[in-house]
Amino acid sequence: MTDPEFMDRAERLLAAVEAGCDRINETSDADLDNQRVGGMVTLVFPNRSQIVVNLQKPLHEVWLASQSGGYHYRFEDGQWRDTKGGAEFFAQLTQDASAQAGQPVRFSS
Repeated sequence: MTDPEFMDRAERLLAAVEAGCDRINETSDADLDNQRVGGMVTLVFPNRSQIVVNLQKPLHEVWLASQSGGYHYRFEDGQWRDTKGGAEFFAQLTQDASAQAGQPVRFSS
């Protein structure tokens, strides 16, 4: 994958995370705060816990850090997959955000 291809796909992923926060806030009382600075989106939950999603441009990876751990994702076969366990990015984000929000929330591409 070229650098421009990575950036295009990664920017779409970050935009989907931001849009997911907006949708969740409109349809539930989860009250997620999302802040974007460059290639990083930080989700802040009412209990002050955080999830951080950031781009690792030289590695062509997206990293996710949450209370459950840290994960590295590469774009493979049309999806962002964890480099160790193979989990899909939005499935992991949904699981971790639901745990940290204390209620079911859903993120999708």
